[in-house]
Amino acid sequence: MTSMALAATLFGPEDLRMVERPLDPLGDGMVRIRFGAGGICGSDMHYYRHARTGDFVVTAPLVLGHEIAGDVIGIAGHAPGVKVGDRVAVNPSRWCGHCRACRENRPNLCENIFFMGSASKTPHMQGGFATIFDAVPAQCVKIPDHVSYQAAALAEPLAVCLHAVARAGDVSGKRAVVFGAGPIGLLTMLAARRAGIAEVTVADVAVAPLAFANRLGADHVVDVSGGDTALRAHGAARPFDVAFEVSGTAAGLSSAIGVVRRGGVVVQIGNLPGNLILVPANAVMAKEIDLRGSFRFGFEFATAVELISDGSIDVLALVTAERPLAVAPDAVRLALDRSQSVKVVLTAH
Repeated sequence: MTSMALAATLFGPEDLRMVERPLDPLGDGMVRIRFGAGGICGSDMHYYRHARTGDFVVTAPLVLGHEIAGDVIGIAGHAPGVKVGDRVAVNPSRWCGHCRACRENRPNLCENIFFMGSASKTPHMQGGFATIFDAVPAQCVKIPDHVSYQAAALAEPLAVCLHAVARAGDVSGKRAVVFGAGPIGLLTMLAARRAGIAEVTVADVAVAPLAFANRLGADHVVDVSGGDTALRAHGAARPFDVAFEVSGTAAGLSSAIGVVRRGGVVVQIGNLPGNLILVPANAVMAKEIDLRGSFRFGFEFATAVELISDGSIDVLALVTAERPLAVAPDAVRLALDRSQSVKVVLTAH
């Protein structure tokens, strides 16, 4: 078995290189996986541009990638439910299972969590944009033969959106606005549809993503590049019960608080800048808004794999380009161009 892996490694802002990395001996109870496909996420792009995302700062070389799928090529010791040759979607979360959050069935809030391709812990947990990488059996969810690695890799962002919609409560028959027409915004729209939402409006500052949202089934799209006046007018005529803030901007959160109805719900999904921001917080009180955070996902990962496998949600509808892992730096730069890209997926070859 090979002792080296080629990995997309970040050394600083806009310094992403393909680097040969030695593989450590496979630890007891660990699973070795050969890369099949990986989705480039907004956080990967933030890391690339700034060597940080939100409050998570890169302090040592970091292999990116947490939307990943591949096949099992090695197992050390006991690996329940996993065997060599299995095709798997890889849950990037490694929960401890014993802290208070885990005991309360909120593993995404685990106090000891390690998350692949993230600088949230030091030392950082390396990601999956590597020809070979390791995981624990609990991270591996089998995928049927008819599901491509490209689709399976997108179980992770779909799980994020399933969790966000669950955080909104019962959305059946309600009207929603989604701020941000990137992959998470679009998948949130699709997840909300599955949960019974009656109407979805998508707001963004860029024309191309809005056109894509329209094609994917948004009831209304609104260009807010010049402000949210038109959106407020639309919301006044047909009040929004729920707002999903996906853009990760102070302007998006301010607009979400502003346009949602009295007694409505705002779900914050986007990773806001890691500093103080100005928002109309008094409106949260005056309108008695429920402002809810949504962080990653919990057990929704397995559900996401099921929905992809049975065809309930077509995640590949978001994919606008595929590039081989070997050119990951160029692929990240392509993903950053919103005029050309919605979702860029890396493949093994």
